[in-house]
Amino acid sequence: MSFRAVCKADVVKSVIDSLSTLVDEAKFQVAPEGLEVLAVDAAHVAMIDLSLSKAAFKNFEADEMELGIDIDKLSDAVRLAGADDEVEIVLEDEGLLRLEIGNLTRRMSLVDTSGMTDPKIPDLELPAMIKMPGAELDRGIKAAEGISDHVALHATAGGFELSAEGDMDSVNLNLEKDTLLEHRASEEVRSLFSLDYFSNMVKVAKDAGTVQLRLGNDYPVRLGFEFADGEGEVTYLLAPRIESA
Repeated sequence: MSFRAVCKADVVKSVIDSLSTLVDEAKFQVAPEGLEVLAVDAAHVAMIDLSLSKAAFKNFEADEMELGIDIDKLSDAVRLAGADDEVEIVLEDEGLLRLEIGNLTRRMSLVDTSGMTDPKIPDLELPAMIKMPGAELDRGIKAAEGISDHVALHATAGGFELSAEGDMDSVNLNLEKDTLLEHRASEEVRSLFSLDYFSNMVKVAKDAGTVQLRLGNDYPVRLGFEFADGEGEVTYLLAPRIESA
């Protein structure tokens, strides 16, 4: 089996940032056309589907294989690279991953993937779809922090609302339909989510420019965005907190 990839360091850093919000280790499904990661956090509250096409790389030569990678080790290996520096990643015969950044070389052991799960993406009917600037969503999340440990997402025919309520304080971000990049809501929906999880996802997504939310009523939220000039895609799925009656 062979694997060799060359790309800008910021592409690798985007992959690291996206995955590290949920997992410490990940199984990369590698194919000649690119790579994909499906992973679930330890509490089984959230999952990520990350894909990166061959076109995101300057060079990409790969057989079909699985690579188990320690995300913290990968982060340590590329943290000194500038955004425009090139990173070369090569699978060596002895099962080591070699990373070369300029005149720096780092070898790291792979993680055994036999104990890693293969999560399935649930088939969900989510009737509301919202597209907005990632920075706008991040602004609402930052306002909610310190108010509560959960956040409500509410979509109607007229727009979108993010809200958080504490014992005495509250915060609301209201965006009318015509201020959103795209809006579809065939019915009114509202779901409650852990602010800690959702905040970490939004922090990664905010730099993507545009984020897409798919919502249902007391259903998981699907948060998606692109990176690597549209050649990479991340979709997070976060389970709701069901409000007590």
